[in-house]
Amino acid sequence: MAGRYRTAIILALCLLAPLATNAATPEVKQPAWAELSADQKKTLAPVAKEWDNMPATQRKKLLTVVRRYPKMTPPQQERIQARLKQWAELTFQERELARKKYQKLKQLSPEERARIQKKWQEYQNLSHEQRESLRRKAAPPAPAVEEAKVESAVAPAQPAEVPPVAGNPAKPETP
Repeated sequence: MAGRYRTAIILALCLLAPLATNAATPEVKQPAWAELSADQKKTLAPVAKEWDNMPATQRKKLLTVVRRYPKMTPPQQERIQARLKQWAELTFQERELARKKYQKLKQLSPEERARIQKKWQEYQNLSHEQRESLRRKAAPPAPAVEEAKVESAVAPAQPAEVPPVAGNPAKPETP
């Protein structure tokens, strides 16, 4: 009886071993910039400087887009190029913020995402002037530091009085 259990366990381990090695297989290394084809480089030109420092998962996603790129319509291709250029111009902090917002958006219910998408479409349909007006209203107030700079340029600050201290030659003690 014990022999059967031992045989069953050994058999199960032998059958599961290939699955364990597949799970531990590292992700396929994505090509360096120098290894890309001329067409790939042309499409990915906006992110050329960052390519070799990108995580493999991001390179893989971009290469998937590049494979579909020739079949896209010209407006779709322009959109891809514009987005790649915008992404390349973002700072590290701005990219992190965009990633966090994307993750939050993915966690919303389909109804909530549809509501946000509808609002975004309404915003896109506004005129340039209306959008600028909304941006100004939503912008945080100007920092007080700028006001302080202006005030100090107009009227220089008066030197602070030194309190009378024994032994201070600048301010003699008064009896």
